[in-house]
Amino acid sequence: MVVTRQELVTQLGTAMQAYQRSTQSFDDEVGRRLGLNPTDLRCLDWLVDVRRSARELSEATGLSSAATTTLIDRLERKGFVRRVAHDWDRRRVLVEMTEEGRERVGRFYGPLVSEGSAMLRVYTKDQLAVMLGYLLSITELTDRHRDLVRGG
Repeated sequence: MVVTRQELVTQLGTAMQAYQRSTQSFDDEVGRRLGLNPTDLRCLDWLVDVRRSARELSEATGLSSAATTTLIDRLERKGFVRRVAHDWDRRRVLVEMTEEGRERVGRFYGPLVSEGSAMLRVYTKDQLAVMLGYLLSITELTDRHRDLVRGG
Protein backbone atom coordinates (compact mmCIF):
# COMPACT_ATOMS: atom_id res chain seq x y z
CA MET A 1 0.00 0.00 0.00
CA VAL A 2 1.39 3.39 -1.03
CA VAL A 3 1.09 6.16 1.51
CA THR A 4 0.87 9.68 0.18
CA ARG A 5 2.95 12.54 1.47
CA GLN A 6 -0.18 14.17 2.92
CA GLU A 7 -1.09 10.96 4.75
CA LEU A 8 2.40 10.87 6.26
CA VAL A 9 2.12 14.53 7.29
CA THR A 10 -1.24 13.78 8.93
CA GLN A 11 0.20 10.72 10.69
CA LEU A 12 3.17 12.79 11.88
CA GLY A 13 0.81 15.43 13.30
CA THR A 14 -1.25 12.77 15.06
CA ALA A 15 1.90 11.14 16.45
CA MET A 16 3.17 14.53 17.66
CA GLN A 17 -0.11 15.18 19.50
CA ALA A 18 0.07 11.73 21.10
CA TYR A 19 3.66 12.40 22.13
CA GLN A 20 2.75 15.78 23.64
CA ARG A 21 -0.12 14.21 25.61
CA SER A 22 2.13 11.37 26.77
CA THR A 23 4.83 13.81 27.89
CA GLN A 24 2.31 15.99 29.71
CA SER A 25 0.79 12.95 31.42
CA PHE A 26 4.24 11.75 32.49
CA ASP A 27 5.14 15.22 33.81
CA ASP A 28 1.82 15.42 35.67
CA GLU A 29 2.46 12.06 37.33
CA VAL A 30 6.02 13.03 38.30
CA GLY A 31 4.66 16.27 39.73
CA ARG A 32 2.11 14.38 41.82
CA ARG A 33 4.80 12.03 43.13
CA LEU A 34 7.06 14.97 44.04
CA GLY A 35 4.27 17.16 45.43
CA LEU A 36 4.76 19.76 42.69
CA ASN A 37 2.31 21.53 40.44
CA PRO A 38 2.94 21.86 36.68
CA THR A 39 4.44 25.35 37.03
CA ASP A 40 6.82 24.13 39.75
CA LEU A 41 7.99 21.32 37.50
CA ARG A 42 8.37 23.63 34.50
CA CYS A 43 10.50 25.98 36.60
CA LEU A 44 12.76 23.10 37.61
CA ASP A 45 13.10 22.16 33.96
CA TRP A 46 14.43 25.66 33.25
CA LEU A 47 16.97 25.18 36.06
CA VAL A 48 18.29 21.74 35.12
CA ASP A 49 21.48 22.93 33.47
CA VAL A 50 21.94 26.57 34.44
CA ARG A 51 21.33 29.08 37.21
CA ARG A 52 18.73 31.69 36.33
CA SER A 53 17.54 34.98 37.72
CA ALA A 54 14.01 35.42 39.01
CA ARG A 55 13.34 37.64 35.98
CA GLU A 56 14.43 34.87 33.59
CA LEU A 57 12.18 32.40 35.41
CA SER A 58 9.32 34.86 35.27
CA GLU A 59 9.72 35.22 31.52
CA ALA A 60 10.11 31.45 31.04
CA THR A 61 7.01 30.56 33.04
CA GLY A 62 4.86 33.56 32.12
CA LEU A 63 4.33 34.42 35.78
CA SER A 64 4.36 37.88 37.33
CA SER A 65 7.34 38.90 39.47
CA ALA A 66 5.34 38.37 42.67
CA ALA A 67 4.11 34.94 41.57
CA THR A 68 7.66 33.97 40.57
CA THR A 69 8.94 34.94 44.01
CA THR A 70 6.22 32.78 45.58
CA LEU A 71 7.18 29.92 43.24
CA ILE A 72 10.87 30.18 44.18
CA ASP A 73 9.99 30.38 47.90
CA ARG A 74 7.83 27.25 47.61
CA LEU A 75 10.53 25.28 45.74
CA GLU A 76 13.15 26.46 48.22
CA ARG A 77 11.06 25.32 51.22
CA LYS A 78 10.69 21.90 49.56
CA GLY A 79 14.46 21.62 49.07
CA PHE A 80 14.49 21.72 45.26
CA VAL A 81 16.22 25.08 44.75
CA ARG A 82 18.35 27.64 46.53
CA ARG A 83 19.16 31.28 45.98
CA VAL A 84 22.82 32.07 45.36
CA ALA A 85 24.80 35.23 44.77
CA HIS A 86 25.76 36.00 41.17
CA ASP A 87 29.40 35.16 40.46
CA TRP A 88 30.57 38.70 39.69
CA ASP A 89 27.64 40.97 40.63
CA ARG A 90 26.98 40.33 44.33
CA ARG A 91 23.81 42.47 44.16
CA ARG A 92 22.16 39.95 41.85
CA VAL A 93 20.63 36.72 43.09
CA LEU A 94 20.30 33.59 40.99
CA VAL A 95 18.29 30.44 41.54
CA GLU A 96 19.78 26.97 41.10
CA MET A 97 18.65 23.43 41.73
CA THR A 98 20.03 21.77 44.84
CA GLU A 99 21.74 18.38 44.70
CA GLU A 100 18.74 16.99 46.58
CA GLY A 101 16.43 18.51 43.98
CA ARG A 102 18.46 17.02 41.12
CA GLU A 103 18.40 13.60 42.76
CA ARG A 104 14.67 13.67 43.48
CA VAL A 105 13.77 14.80 39.96
CA GLY A 106 16.42 12.57 38.40
CA ARG A 107 14.86 9.43 39.91
CA PHE A 108 11.99 9.88 37.48
CA TYR A 109 13.58 11.52 34.45
CA GLY A 110 16.96 9.75 34.51
CA PRO A 111 15.65 6.33 33.41
CA LEU A 112 13.55 7.98 30.69
CA VAL A 113 16.59 9.84 29.34
CA SER A 114 18.76 6.70 29.45
CA GLU A 115 16.23 4.56 27.65
CA GLY A 116 15.52 7.32 25.14
CA SER A 117 19.24 7.67 24.37
CA ALA A 118 19.48 3.93 23.81
CA MET A 119 16.54 4.10 21.37
CA LEU A 120 18.43 6.61 19.23
CA ARG A 121 21.29 4.18 18.57
CA VAL A 122 19.38 2.60 15.67
CA TYR A 123 19.32 5.86 13.68
CA THR A 124 22.04 7.05 11.34
CA LYS A 125 23.78 10.36 11.81
CA ASP A 126 21.81 11.77 8.86
CA GLN A 127 18.50 10.60 10.33
CA LEU A 128 19.39 12.17 13.68
CA ALA A 129 20.25 15.43 11.91
CA VAL A 130 16.81 15.43 10.25
CA MET A 131 15.11 14.81 13.61
CA LEU A 132 17.15 17.58 15.23
CA GLY A 133 16.26 20.00 12.44
CA TYR A 134 12.57 19.18 12.78
CA LEU A 135 12.58 19.60 16.57
CA LEU A 136 14.42 22.92 16.37
CA SER A 137 12.01 24.19 13.70
CA ILE A 138 8.84 23.07 15.48
CA THR A 139 10.12 24.59 18.75
CA GLU A 140 10.73 27.92 17.03
CA LEU A 141 7.26 27.77 15.48
CA THR A 142 5.61 26.99 18.81
CA ASP A 143 7.58 29.70 20.65
CA ARG A 144 6.63 32.25 17.99
CA HIS A 145 2.94 31.39 18.27
CA ARG A 146 3.12 31.43 22.08
CA ASP A 147 4.49 34.96 21.85
CA LEU A 148 1.67 35.93 19.47
CA VAL A 149 -0.93 34.56 21.91
CA ARG A 150 0.84 36.22 24.84
CA GLY A 151 0.89 39.53 22.98
CA GLY A 152 -2.77 39.63 22.33
